[in-house]
Amino acid sequence: MAFIGCKIIFAAKIYVLKKILLFSFLLTFTCFNANSQTEEAQFGAWYMYFWNTDFNESKFGLQGDFQYRDHEIIGDFQQFIARAGVSYNPNSNLKLVLGYGHFTSGTLGESTETSAENRIFQDVNLPHKITEKILVNHRLRLEERWIENQDFRTRYRYLIGLTIPLNKPVITKNSLYLSLSNEVFINGQKNIGDDRMVEYFDRNWLYGALGYTILDNLKLQLGLMKQSTNNTSKNQLQISLHHSF
Repeated sequence: MAFIGCKIIFAAKIYVLKKILLFSFLLTFTCFNANSQTEEAQFGAWYMYFWNTDFNESKFGLQGDFQYRDHEIIGDFQQFIARAGVSYNPNSNLKLVLGYGHFTSGTLGESTETSAENRIFQDVNLPHKITEKILVNHRLRLEERWIENQDFRTRYRYLIGLTIPLNKPVITKNSLYLSLSNEVFINGQKNIGDDRMVEYFDRNWLYGALGYTILDNLKLQLGLMKQSTNNTSKNQLQISLHHSF
């Protein structure tokens, strides 16, 4: 009887989680499609390399990424990112990260002016499986931001992501998989200095990609991300390489 009861409770949890995930994605689509936004003419592109490594049998590791972002497919520099952090995995359902990133941002159009940002961030990742195949991850991120010609700022981010194997029960070499996520950005302050104001809601990223596992420790993803703010929305082509070593 106890075993049957556990199975019923587990099935109920799966059902509720599926409903929560479905509601989250539907809510995002509804809210941002309902807003009167200006669709930017350009189709941007982001080229990204993500890496991570563990210290042998230790629960500590390192991770980071390099990104080149363009206002168009290529030729109109938007941003370069170099970021790294120390990770700590106390168990398989929790990952903590403390890191630093440097950002150089360009200006849309012919201008060659750039601005710099230094950023410290803290992550709490909560990965777990909702079925034998589907992995879900919740990530909470706090950012402390020092942006050129602005006051000190903070930002809060929440990401929910799904990874779904397609041709194999688990993701190994030669696997195809789907990566789906949605991330919301909330500013900690509205006043950024010199009487300039921003909204508390900063932006939303809705992302979908097809991934291929080249090697057990090397994955390639081709995706599309829709970035929405209070006034604009824009589609970004994303090509990313994910490397574990």
